Amino acid sequence: MIWGLFNKKSPAEQAKAKEAESKGLFDGLRKSSSKLAESIGAVFTKEKLDAASLAELEDALVTSDMGASAAARIASALADQRFSKENGDTEAREALAAEVARILKPREAALDLSVDPKPRIVLVIGVNGSGKTTTIGKLSKLLGDAQAKVVIGAADTFRAAAIEQLQVWAQRTGASFVASKQGADAAGIAYEAVKRGKDENADVVLIDTAGRLQNKSELMAELAKIVRSIRKIDEDAPHETLLVLDATVGQNALSQVESFRSVTDITGLVMTKLDGTAKGGVLVALAQRHAIPIHFVGVGESAEDLKPFNALDFSRALVGLG
Repeated sequence: MIWGLFNKKSPAEQAKAKEAESKGLFDGLRKSSSKLAESIGAVFTKEKLDAASLAELEDALVTSDMGASAAARIASALADQRFSKENGDTEAREALAAEVARILKPREAALDLSVDPKPRIVLVIGVNGSGKTTTIGKLSKLLGDAQAKVVIGAADTFRAAAIEQLQVWAQRTGASFVASKQGADAAGIAYEAVKRGKDENADVVLIDTAGRLQNKSELMAELAKIVRSIRKIDEDAPHETLLVLDATVGQNALSQVESFRSVTDITGLVMTKLDGTAKGGVLVALAQRHAIPIHFVGVGESAEDLKPFNALDFSRALVGLG
């Protein structure tokens, strides 16, 4: 529910949208689920898992990038469960999905940008290539479809391509666009975007930032400068700071979260490119280690492929349950 107007859908429309989301998620996570199925297929051959099978299961979960802590927790939870000879594989997958969902559920959180204050100022951060610019475009599309008035600030001035890409998204989605030339002051552009949001009575201001490598302290300092700049207009800004993570980097996503948390408050996560990797389990590792809400997962190129995060749906898709 990125925008309150989405609640005006009829129950039938909501059910249809939910079904489409679940199918899209299942299809998008096919690489991860296939890899996991290949790893654990031989484990669930007994009515009750013995010590060797549990160790094998734990190794399979670690290999799927769930991390050692989450893998140990899940294996331990399945140690006392029994599965029928006739339907053991499906029962085991159901049990596995339930345990994965138990870890993810506390991080499940809708992003509602219709709440005050107005405009809602959203800062989007992340390393190079994580999918920030595309995510902003998709958010703008979803907001525009719900009749929300959006301003996009292209404060990634290191990449001319990022400015051009956002301009195309702004034109496509009807958003107001604030940009300058490559190499311009990013903090100044962020300031102008927030100012225009105020002047135009916009609902949401989405601010792109340059890809910040966690070992580049000068880029982190620029991020702090952007925050200081927009707080000259709204002392509570940004109201949302979304960290966009690329699923294909696997466990490196954990260090990225830690690096950005040391610089700024992160209000939510967006995990992209899940359709292009077998490392979808990394989201479980993130949920286990960091108490940060997960708002969206990206499983494709279109705006509709940016899915609101649902712990149970994700868990079932991850283990190959449609």
